[in-house]
Amino acid sequence: MTNYGTPNASAATGTKNRVDPAPSSGICSACLDGCPGLCEIGKSSFRGREVLYPVPFGKVTAGAVKRYPVDYSHLNIQGTCVGAIGVEADPDKAIFTNASTEVEIGNKYKIKLKLPIFTGALGSTNIARDNWEGMAIGSAISGIMVVIGENIVGMDHDAEFRNGKVIKSPELERRVNTFKKWHDGYGAIVLQQNVEDGRLGSPEYAVEKLGVKCLELKWGQGAKDIGGEVKLKTIERALELKKKGYVVVPDPEDPVVVKGFKEGAFKEFERHSKLGMVEYDSFMSSVEHLRKIGAQFISLKTGAFRIADLARAMRFASDAGIDLLTIDGAGGGTGMSPWRMMNEWGVPTIYLQSIAYKFAKELRAKGKYVPDLSIAGGFSLEDHIFKAIALGAPFFKAVCMGRATMIPAMVGKNIQRWLSEGKLPPEIKKYGESVETIFVNAETLRSKYGKQYSDIPAAAIGMYTFCDRLQLGLQQLMAGARKFAIEHIDRTDLISLTREAADVTGLPYVMESDMKEAKNILFGKI
Repeated sequence: MTNYGTPNASAATGTKNRVDPAPSSGICSACLDGCPGLCEIGKSSFRGREVLYPVPFGKVTAGAVKRYPVDYSHLNIQGTCVGAIGVEADPDKAIFTNASTEVEIGNKYKIKLKLPIFTGALGSTNIARDNWEGMAIGSAISGIMVVIGENIVGMDHDAEFRNGKVIKSPELERRVNTFKKWHDGYGAIVLQQNVEDGRLGSPEYAVEKLGVKCLELKWGQGAKDIGGEVKLKTIERALELKKKGYVVVPDPEDPVVVKGFKEGAFKEFERHSKLGMVEYDSFMSSVEHLRKIGAQFISLKTGAFRIADLARAMRFASDAGIDLLTIDGAGGGTGMSPWRMMNEWGVPTIYLQSIAYKFAKELRAKGKYVPDLSIAGGFSLEDHIFKAIALGAPFFKAVCMGRATMIPAMVGKNIQRWLSEGKLPPEIKKYGESVETIFVNAETLRSKYGKQYSDIPAAAIGMYTFCDRLQLGLQQLMAGARKFAIEHIDRTDLISLTREAADVTGLPYVMESDMKEAKNILFGKI
């Protein structure tokens, strides 16, 4: 029987069981007095709150390991040997490379994407900041959206404020301009806003001073149901952020805490964002305010909250006429979230998307506006993209991919560093000893950008190469389904492999799919 729980040990938290664990508690079946405390409970006995989070902080992204009763692997993509949609049904024309992966999202202000994906929000964690250049440039040259996460202004140590409002933020400026320099018409840069961002004047500064056109209100995400958090290495930084209005634990103004920190009892503080309190009137006012200051594209990011909150997000988004609603399901990943929370809270992605599809269909049937929808929560490769778009068709237009789009940037960055240090691992060295021989798309970029090519970091080349792979893989799946444009992919392109998956998604069980048509073919007139 599948164990849907998560163990009392994980590489994410640097913990392990000594012997086989009990299935419900995760505690070793024989807990030995004398064990050094290797499991999560044991380590928590002396490191306490540190064990809440994946380690090492700032160097990893983490994703839930819980197995849900139904996930996207319980769906398969339908293929056919008949006809073609979106191109002439001619073997010389219905070639997979002719399948268009472009999409357009938005209401009045349209964003064109070469590939129906965009990055997860890269906020104020170290790993997001350190990999921004590769992801921003990589997104720009790949023609997809990149999202700047929350708290950039508040976490910018060099930011300047007047009357509590930001007037200069070098870090936000760096992030915006890195993308804009390479933007060539496809994709866009989107800036998230949370409680603290709004109070510090981040949206006004971004739109009026930096020329940002796309803003995203954030209610939550799939990996956690609290505000964003990061870790702080110094007491000075903890005091600075507490003064800016953030929740900092333990309290850096508490003399007992100060003494403990100075004596080395603990080495990090946590900075947490405040919880937003969603209300209809305040949401409508927020959207109207963003429009008044000049935002041309407005999106909402919501998390894996209860189904009533999904309905709330869809109704509010509909009434406000926003451009995009991103729904983030449980089972995805993050730069920093409590490990157990990531595994044990929220509605899993496939359940959330199935219900969102139902709600969208009902809203449209009643003549209500339905914004373009996107889904996030554990997606990584082209089959996931196809399944997510098909399951939610025609409402879901794109897939948000967080950890999957950061990996190419990290790999590319590290390859460049290893090359410069002469420490290229043998697993990579076998492909060559230069950027041009290791990355299969490097020559394509050199041909396109000429002299500018030397300014493209290997991190961005890695991301471009990954996106190229996704595009080609998606085109192959589309051609197999005989759908030669994203707009033609629909729910008939999927089947459920189990009856439980059919019950969750509303897609036909494989043993019953096409049965009426099959009987007509077998016994009817041909």
